[in-house]
Amino acid sequence: MTKLIKWFVTVVLTIVVFNVNAADSDIVLGPGDVLRISVFEQPDLSLEVRVSESGTITYPLIGEVRVGGETPAAAERKIASMLESGGFLKNPHVNIIVAQLQSQQVSVLGQVNRPGRYPLDSAKSLADVLALAGGVAPDGGDLISLVRKIEGKSVREIIDFAEMMRDGDLNKNILLTAGDIIYVDRAPRFYIYGEVQRPGQYRLEYHMTVLQALAVGGGLSLRGTEKGIKVKRLDDEGGVKIIKVKHDDFIQPNDVVYVQESVF
Repeated sequence: MTKLIKWFVTVVLTIVVFNVNAADSDIVLGPGDVLRISVFEQPDLSLEVRVSESGTITYPLIGEVRVGGETPAAAERKIASMLESGGFLKNPHVNIIVAQLQSQQVSVLGQVNRPGRYPLDSAKSLADVLALAGGVAPDGGDLISLVRKIEGKSVREIIDFAEMMRDGDLNKNILLTAGDIIYVDRAPRFYIYGEVQRPGQYRLEYHMTVLQALAVGGGLSLRGTEKGIKVKRLDDEGGVKIIKVKHDDFIQPNDVVYVQESVF
C-alpha cells in the first residue's frame, strides 16, 4: 500500500510540474516581471531580480543579460551559455521561475465582481479572464467593450457576451493579448411609474415586453388599467416622444412606462 501511495504522489507531482512548465513555455518575459533564478548546486548564484524597462537584468559574473521578449526556457539557455562561454561554470543547469508576471497583463473594469489586472501566464480567452474576475456582476450588462492596440492605434470592439453564450458562437471568444482592456458596462434600465404596485427603475432583460415590464413593477394597482399604456422614449435627436404600446411590444433602454388610472 505504501509503495502504491508513493507511486501515486510521484505521478501527481510529475503532472503538476509538467503543467507548470507547459504554461511557462507560453510566457514572454517583459519589463516589470520578477524572476527567481537559480543554478543547480550553485547557491551563491540564486537571485530574485526584476526585468528593467529596457528588458534586461543584471546577473552575477556575467553582468547585463537581455531577457525581454524571451520565454523563460530561452532565458535559461542564454544565461547558461553566457556562464559557460565566460569560463565560470561547465555545463550549468539554470532554472527560472516567474514570481510576478507584470508585463503580460490585461485590465478588467466595470461591472465585474473582482475588477483589476490579471496576468496572461498562458493563452487566455475573453471568457477565461472574465472568470478570473469573478464573472459579470448582477448590475452588469450583456455588452462587453474590448479595447486593444493594433498597429499603434487604439481599437474598440463591442462583444455581446450573452448572445455568444446563447448561440454557442465561440469565434467571438477571442484570445487576449497583453495590454488589452475589458470593460463591462452597466445593464440597460427602464422606468415604470403611475398606477403600478412598485414604481421605479429596473434592469431591462433581453427582449422584455410591456407586459413583462408591468409584472416587474408588481402589476397594476387597484386603480390601474392596462388600456392606454404609454411609453416615453428618446428619439435619434435626443428628444422625447410619447408612444402608445401593446402588451407584446418590446421595451427599449431608458424607456419610461406610464400606466394610467382607470376612469371607472
